[in-house]
Amino acid sequence: MLAMALLLPPFHLSTPYLSTSTIVALCVFFTLLGTCVIIGHLLEENRWANESIIALLLGLCAGTVVLFVTNFQSTKILIFSEDLFFLYLLPPIIFNAGFQVKKKQFFKNFTIILLFGVIGTVISFCLISVGALMLIQWIGMANLGIKDYLAIGAILSATDSVCTLQVLNQDETPLLYSIVFGEGVVNDATSIVLFNSVQSLDFSSSNSMTALKLLGTFLYLFCTSTALGIVVGLLSAYIMKKLYLGRHSTDRELALMMLLAYLSYMIAELLSLSGILTIFFCGIVMSHYTWHNVTLSSRTTTKHAFATLSFIAETFIFICVGMDALDIDKWKSSKGSAGISVAVSSTLFALVLIGRAAFVFPIAYIKNRINTRENTRIEFRSQFIIWWAGLMRGAVTIALSYNQAKAKSTSSTQDSALMITSSIIVVLFSTVVFGSITKPLIEAVQPRHPKPPSFASTDNIEDLRFLLLENNGPIIQSNNQQIQRKSRISMLISHPSKTVHYFWRKFDDKFMRPVFGGRGFVPLVPGGAAEIF
Repeated sequence: MLAMALLLPPFHLSTPYLSTSTIVALCVFFTLLGTCVIIGHLLEENRWANESIIALLLGLCAGTVVLFVTNFQSTKILIFSEDLFFLYLLPPIIFNAGFQVKKKQFFKNFTIILLFGVIGTVISFCLISVGALMLIQWIGMANLGIKDYLAIGAILSATDSVCTLQVLNQDETPLLYSIVFGEGVVNDATSIVLFNSVQSLDFSSSNSMTALKLLGTFLYLFCTSTALGIVVGLLSAYIMKKLYLGRHSTDRELALMMLLAYLSYMIAELLSLSGILTIFFCGIVMSHYTWHNVTLSSRTTTKHAFATLSFIAETFIFICVGMDALDIDKWKSSKGSAGISVAVSSTLFALVLIGRAAFVFPIAYIKNRINTRENTRIEFRSQFIIWWAGLMRGAVTIALSYNQAKAKSTSSTQDSALMITSSIIVVLFSTVVFGSITKPLIEAVQPRHPKPPSFASTDNIEDLRFLLLENNGPIIQSNNQQIQRKSRISMLISHPSKTVHYFWRKFDDKFMRPVFGGRGFVPLVPGGAAEIF
């Protein structure tokens, strides 16, 4: 997974299974990780910097040093591998996102998240593919086929959920965070499914059934991947509830949760499903049930352990991308002039801007027209921030670009290398420029204000509980006015999210929690008193 370069002349080591190049490379890399942590702490209050930008710049600096040390021959102290990314780095990031997410906000906006993450990604995929087909051929790249342009559309449709989550804060901007975060997870899964579907289809004999096959494949992957994550999460909750491993060792609780979470991702990949969706919903289910079934010390440990692994993986990714951007071999193999590289990169980034705007504003407009309640409307300034935050591209784009280059034949190696270098330019520019501007932009467009107590939302929930009582008689209010209860169907139509949440809570309390535990679970310790959490 890691390809180490010989930076120094070989020294004799007493252990034959270690090489000097490996030790030097690992020392350099761990030093970069530690430096990134320290600088991130010192610049925590800086409005222009975030840890993604710091890691990228450190990677670029380290790559520059390696270039000088190797006499401008190589920067391969390590190679960014799509296997390394998808198998080891992405799972802890996505799992922690699901484990730490505020589920109420996420599922409250689940409809708009699906619209942005699925429909929006497909719209962006189509526009970028068609635009690349029209414009890149005009620039002079004639060796790419229809399949290549569709792959470009899938690659550049993947937003960088990692960088976006570092920019926004779910406590300060809960609506924005839940939409951008949820869209980022669904967007990554949709982009990867689209990319894999493009790679698997034979476009030499495409017909009207190709689009239907693509739609069927996506629906199958989405449903089965989600179901697998839920099943593994419930399995972990049931095991923790029945065995109560914490009475002997809290280490076993943490180990089992980690292993089952990673197992869900690997099973999904083994079955050619979407590991991102699987481990994301596994994290949600574990936080809802499993986390409440472990000891108090294990709760604290798991929360910080998962967050730490996610943080290290995020930093690792951006350092890798920064160092790999200066890989001299890629730039040499592209054999494209600086003008062509700039033209292709500018074209791709312009298509990203247009593709993003083509679905964010129309979908938000339609949503506002359907749901006219003031507290659920997406204001234009919020739409602009959602559009802006989703312009950043990251490691998913790089990994899919490398995957596409491997699938290409040797006759088109130059064009493939040019596409990789252009993707790297888009990633660096969008992350550094847009990532640094997003914080002050949010503060300028949507200033922070003290959040007053929301009595209206509480009243609405209480009214809903009254309206959903079994008796269909009128409600007697304190002002002696009678309000007739609405039917459950009418409430479902007028208040879908609250109604679904109400019935889910009833179902969860009556059927799920007695079997799988969860909030309020009291483990029974054999031969001892119950430990009340």
